[in-house]
Order: sequence, then C-alpha cells, then structure tokens
Amino acid sequence: MLKVVTNDLLEFNLEDLIRSGVRDLLASALEAEVSEYIEKFKNSVDEKGHRQVVRNGYGKSRKVTTSVGSVSVRAPRVDDKREGEKFLSRVLPPYLRKSAKVESLIPVLYLRGLSTGKICETLKEYFEGDGSMGLSPATVSKLLKSWEKDFEQFKRREITKKYIYLWADGVNVKVRLGDDKKVCLLVIIGVTESGEKELLAVEDGWRESKESWGSMMRDLVGRGLRAPMLAIGDGALGFWSALRDIEEFEKTNEQRCWVHKIANVLNKLPKRVQPEAKRLLHEMMMAPDKVSAESAKKNFMETFGEKYEKAVKCLEKDWEKLTPFFNYPALHWPSIRTTNPIESAFATVKLRTKSTKGSGSPKMAAILAFKLLQEAEKKWRKIKGHEEIKNLMKGIEYKDGVMVAKGSADHEAAAG
Repeated sequence: MLKVVTNDLLEFNLEDLIRSGVRDLLASALEAEVSEYIEKFKNSVDEKGHRQVVRNGYGKSRKVTTSVGSVSVRAPRVDDKREGEKFLSRVLPPYLRKSAKVESLIPVLYLRGLSTGKICETLKEYFEGDGSMGLSPATVSKLLKSWEKDFEQFKRREITKKYIYLWADGVNVKVRLGDDKKVCLLVIIGVTESGEKELLAVEDGWRESKESWGSMMRDLVGRGLRAPMLAIGDGALGFWSALRDIEEFEKTNEQRCWVHKIANVLNKLPKRVQPEAKRLLHEMMMAPDKVSAESAKKNFMETFGEKYEKAVKCLEKDWEKLTPFFNYPALHWPSIRTTNPIESAFATVKLRTKSTKGSGSPKMAAILAFKLLQEAEKKWRKIKGHEEIKNLMKGIEYKDGVMVAKGSADHEAAAG
C-alpha cells in the first residue's frame, strides 16, 4: 500500500535532514581541527618522553544556533600541557552560541520594521525550541549599539587604496519621525586596482541634495580617497553637482546609469508603446560599439519623436553621459553601465516601506544598511576582466571596448 506523506511532514523531515547534516559536518570539522593540532605538536614531549599535547575526551553538549536551526554539539577537548599554551577552536570558539548568519538576519528584520522584541519572536518561528537563545530584546539592543560603534569606526577609517570605478546611488527609505519626511541612504561602492568591489561609504542624506553628497565626498577625500577614472550614477543625483565642485575629481569621467535612464524614458511613454521602446533602449545599452548605439538611438527618435517629445528629450539630455563606457574594456561594461552593484546589495530588503514600518531614525537606517552591505560585501566577486585594469592604470586607451594600439589613427583620435 502506497503511503501518503503530507507536505508538512515532508518539510519537517527535510529540515531534520538538513539539520542533521549540519551537525555531522560541524562534528567532522571539529575532529579534523583537533587532529591537525595534535599532529602539529606530536614531537613536543616532557622530560619523561610523554606527549604534551593529547586528546582529552569531549566537552559538554551545547546548542549552537545556525542558519538552519539549533544543533547540539560536543566539541573534542585537547590537553595542552605546554607552559602558557592552550588550544582554542576556530571552528567553534569558546562560548559561541550563535552563528554570524543569525546576526546578519537582525538588520534585515529591523529594517523591515520589527522592534527588538518582535525580532526575537520572529526568530523563534525559524529556529526550534530555544533557537533564539541569546537573542533577547536586551541582546538585540546591545548588538545595535556595537554596530553603531563599528559604523563610526568605518566612517573614520583612513582610505589608502586606489579606486578605478565608483558607483553612487541613493536608496529611499521612510522613517518614523512623526511626519512624512523621506530620508535617502547615500551609498558609494568602489572597485580597487585588483578588481575587488568594496563598500566606501553609506550615509543618511537627501536624494537631491548637492550638500549631502558634497559633504560625503569631501570627507572621503580628506581621509585619502583619490579620484577614480569613472563614476557611475543616476542622472538625478545631486552627486554630480557635488563632484564637479571638488577639484580632486576634475578628471573623473561621468557614466549615467542605463537602468535608471531606461525607467525614466519609459515613464514618459504610454504603456502600449513601452515594449517596443524598451527593446530599442536595451539595444542601445547592449550595443557592441558606439556607432551601433547611435543607430539604435536614431531609430528610437524616428519612431517616437513626433508623438512623444518628452521621452526623446529625456534620452538626448544625458546621451553623452550614457556612452563613456565604450572607452573602457568590453569585459567591464556589464559592471559600469549601471549602478546594479548597489541595487542588488539591497535586493533582499524592501527599504521603500510605508512610514509606519520604517527603521526608527535616519541614523539607525544608515547603521543597519551598513551592516547589510558588510554582509553582502563578503560575497562580492571581482569584476570580469579585472586583469585589464592594469592597462587603464598605464594610460592605455580603449575604443569600443578594445585596446587602441599606440600610433594608430584611433589612438591619435582618442588622445585628441
């Protein structure tokens, strides 16, 4: 007779299986770590020839909260008789009761509008029994204070690396301030000479404010930031006005974000013509060279210019700022045509919430966004074609994504 298994039972068994796998994996990692430590010091003996570093059974069972729930662990112990030496596990440090995965979930929940007390209740829905152990409202509040300290240190750190590209964007968020006032998180991410993406700055400010962006940029310059080759951002940002007023960024090229521009142009067209318009706009953005992009633009203007003048003007207004990416390595284009690195970093959190579900204050919104971006940064990969950055650093020029040979007509034209 065929046994029918309900979805609830299947899900429960699957969760048990995953949790069991995590427990076994953790146990194996602990055993391997201890064995390696003992093997490393196997020749360390006392005057009687006895080993000074040996196994010593297991510690008491303790629960550790992981991303799949609480698991019980008994860590192997080591008896290290060498003077002043003690074995400390890196896999399971002393007193560890929760993994970083749980802490990284807290800013997400807080930004979604949960109070410190509700965060603990919500976590209990995800973890069995006392899975939110150690995460009382008082503990969450303590964590928020420690994150504030981390954020202040981040804002004071010296900047020593050279950044080739910068992405700048403003992420809207409403906060509970007793009115309908909007706050915007100003975020800057950079690409280093080795192609690594790094968080450079996050502050609370006003989206259209040249002053907010200017204050942020001048502070970065004061702490050592040197001008990048290219800055990428939405055309509506006060960022650009601020950048032009700072002498250090005089030679920084400007690249408008294609995703923002496409959205702005489509907003000026009726829905029935948007699919065709979107196709042509994407054809421009994805063009293999500037001539092809110009051709697609001409087609767009001929198709929509007569009836939808505002849409055409919106595109034309920033055209010269939409095409600088053609003068950089083609492998970099997917990274430098848009501000997607910032957009995707916030993809898991709906920051554009109702004011009744805000994050408490502009400062707290910035602190929690900082923690989320720090978590995201751990998974950021180098930009494709990062090896070509060294060519840019040497002053080698590119046209339509391809290196221009010195002495060629294209090289002379690019230099002129």
